[in-house]
Amino acid sequence: MRFAYSDRYKLDLGAHVFQTEKYAMVRDSLLATGQAVPADFIEPPEPNLDDIRLVHAKEYVDDMLNLRWSPRTVRSELPLTMEVVQGFLLFASGTVTACRLALEDQVSMHIGGGFHHAFADHGEGFCYVNDIAVGIRKMQQEKRIERAAVIDCDLHQGNGTARIFQGDTNVFTFSIHQERLYPIKERSDLDIGLDDETGDDVYIEQLQSVVPRILAQHKPELVVYVAGADPYKYDQLGALRLTKRGLAFRDRIVIEGCYKRGIPVVPVAAGGYALDPKDTAEIHTNTARECLRVLGQLKPPPEKPAGPDAPPAPPEPEQQPS
Repeated sequence: MRFAYSDRYKLDLGAHVFQTEKYAMVRDSLLATGQAVPADFIEPPEPNLDDIRLVHAKEYVDDMLNLRWSPRTVRSELPLTMEVVQGFLLFASGTVTACRLALEDQVSMHIGGGFHHAFADHGEGFCYVNDIAVGIRKMQQEKRIERAAVIDCDLHQGNGTARIFQGDTNVFTFSIHQERLYPIKERSDLDIGLDDETGDDVYIEQLQSVVPRILAQHKPELVVYVAGADPYKYDQLGALRLTKRGLAFRDRIVIEGCYKRGIPVVPVAAGGYALDPKDTAEIHTNTARECLRVLGQLKPPPEKPAGPDAPPAPPEPEQQPS
């Protein structure tokens, strides 16, 4: 299996809850456990601004490139530096790369990306460039696909993605998220807003009820799966309270659901703000393991004593996490 990844994803954001070192931690974990070899990690090419402009307004792109604080950039909660701007442009290139790889291999994960709060004409939250939309629009431009779907399982609603694709019958947007939380909601094609303290069982029940229907009715030729780690019970920004086991089962529902229907799927890492970045990295690594599992490439983990907080192996698809 091939992963889109770059060491340049580690950005200097100062003292910030968004810990970009998590990406290298995922890569290192996959290498250390023998789940991947260095050649499996594909460096994205330098960003193509024409690809970015398939989604984002020229004026907004100019503001970013000139590090200009304006009504289009000021809503971001990140520094506006050339390193950060170039990093977000590279994230978009990474999602384009992963989309191409998935169309060849059926599954490819971007260890990065998922910046679903960026709108066509402005940034929001921790997002300057909506790599999800750029990846889909680029695949459509290249005539590789016509129809796509976004299955967004981040803690927060993908408001920027929802707005970008509103009215586009070729791109179905779905978001399952904590309702009483940032951001101000936009209208996806299907939204499920969950109560605080929802936990594994209700979350999984809701997800199982809609994913097969989305895939069967919309018939996407590509799915971008926004696999945020932030629904985790110890995430600093949310209160959905999913366990690592529940999150792994969530991944299985989406990734296996696509794979069994022959639909290429691209998980993107998206959010994750656990107090210990090792927890966030482990959740993203578990997403990668689910990709490897459906491809029949998952290797047994090295033997070691399980700690008291180690999550059990994800249950088989027909079971519910306890």
